[in-house]
Amino acid sequence: MIRHGQFLSQKQTLSQKLSPQQIQYIKLLQLPTLALEQRIKEEIELNPILEEAEDFDEMPDIQEAVSDENPELANERENESESEERLEDIEPLEDISKLDDDDWDEFLHADELESYKAPLNPDLEDIRELPKPYHESLLEELENQVQLLNLNERELLISDQILGSLDSDGYFRRDVQAVIDTIAFNHQKLVTEDEVEWVLKKIQRLDPPGIAARDLRECLLIQLELQKDELDGAELAIEILKNDWDAFEKKHYSKLIQKYKVDEDELNQAYTCIRSLDPKPGLVESAGMSSNEYVIPDFHVVYLPSDDETEDGEFEITLNQRNAPKLRISPTYKQMWNEIKSSNKSDNHIKETQQFIKSKMDSAKWFIDSILQRQHTLMSVMQTLVAMQEDFFKSGKGLKPLILKDIADRVGMDISTISRVANGKFVQTPFGVYELKYFFNEGMKTSTGEEVANREIKDLIIKIISEEDKTKPLSDQDLVVELKKRGFPVARRTVAKYRELEKIPVARLRKEIF
Repeated sequence: MIRHGQFLSQKQTLSQKLSPQQIQYIKLLQLPTLALEQRIKEEIELNPILEEAEDFDEMPDIQEAVSDENPELANERENESESEERLEDIEPLEDISKLDDDDWDEFLHADELESYKAPLNPDLEDIRELPKPYHESLLEELENQVQLLNLNERELLISDQILGSLDSDGYFRRDVQAVIDTIAFNHQKLVTEDEVEWVLKKIQRLDPPGIAARDLRECLLIQLELQKDELDGAELAIEILKNDWDAFEKKHYSKLIQKYKVDEDELNQAYTCIRSLDPKPGLVESAGMSSNEYVIPDFHVVYLPSDDETEDGEFEITLNQRNAPKLRISPTYKQMWNEIKSSNKSDNHIKETQQFIKSKMDSAKWFIDSILQRQHTLMSVMQTLVAMQEDFFKSGKGLKPLILKDIADRVGMDISTISRVANGKFVQTPFGVYELKYFFNEGMKTSTGEEVANREIKDLIIKIISEEDKTKPLSDQDLVVELKKRGFPVARRTVAKYRELEKIPVARLRKEIF
């Protein structure tokens, strides 16, 4: 018999939940340098007890700060082993609301909360990021150009619909009938297809030329027609794009030479003319913006050779925090606390103020400790990574097979923590700037039994292809032969996979004529 109704019951379960401090630490850990700077500024705005200091003694080096200024946190980090679901080693901080007056005074004036400054790279100036100047967007530029076309009211409605429908690469892929329907529904005006096509052609000839094209072929043709008097080979290029797009796209050069009765030099001139065009005119905006956007390395690693040739040199590893604001506990709130303490009043307003200061102080301590722990974790991972990829950081070559678990085992942390550190973080070396993910890859054995990273194989494939004869590009099987000559026995399907991962087209599409 099925029983219906509501019943009370008790059930005992064991579950683990992350504390707010642990969640804050996880979020800070995965932030790169610029994002951390912004997060610190947000915390200053949210917590009036934290403020940016202008003149105070900087905090000591991160290792000293961990061991000397906060011994409990240092001991905690020595046994660090956390994961996304489990961070048992980070014990919750003491509840500030339970402190009595004597404890509170001691806590308020503790040295480790007096100020905070992230460690600086001594080779970098401590400067702030200047605000970026305003740049007119591509859409604004096009709207300004449309105003010079002397369009009537109906045509302006059409131009608004076209400009508002452009994709990020500058193409207009919306159906003409959809434009007509939208104008009729929103503005109660009936425009014709011919009117839309006329306005579209006007816009396509604005700057950058080819904007609002419906496909790549139309985009290239518009640019060629506008520049045919300036480009050698433009006439032949226009004929090929109009009548033999498929053959051009598949690089069937022999068919084109036979059909148009031209030699290789003439065809190459037309082909070079087409290659000089912009296939994505809408990305002009992105290219302009990128000049103001930089990758700020989170680490700087330099190898310093020893003066004594019989001894090994040492690595200098620096955590870059040049834009991290200096933090300290606000003296104003210290004074306010002293005034409250000396006051004999015990009304609700005084109690609320006292509780407010305590809660904000609690939050400030958690935030500063989370940043210190973040720095400790980042430095531990980076030091281990340099030790395991020592050859690469010395010479820029010799990348070894390495996976996240290798680092996790060495530093005593969970794989998820290493993943957060590696994701979106960059390291500056004398050989270039690399994302930490670059150093994590599986490996294979050479014909001599030596283990090399897959990244080395990919780089070698790129090098071989860059040096190939473009009139007779190497097939995947040819690449297998070349790699084998260099001592790397790699299967053809593996070569094809690596080539595709590097976005290198097949041999037929790499073929060029000269």
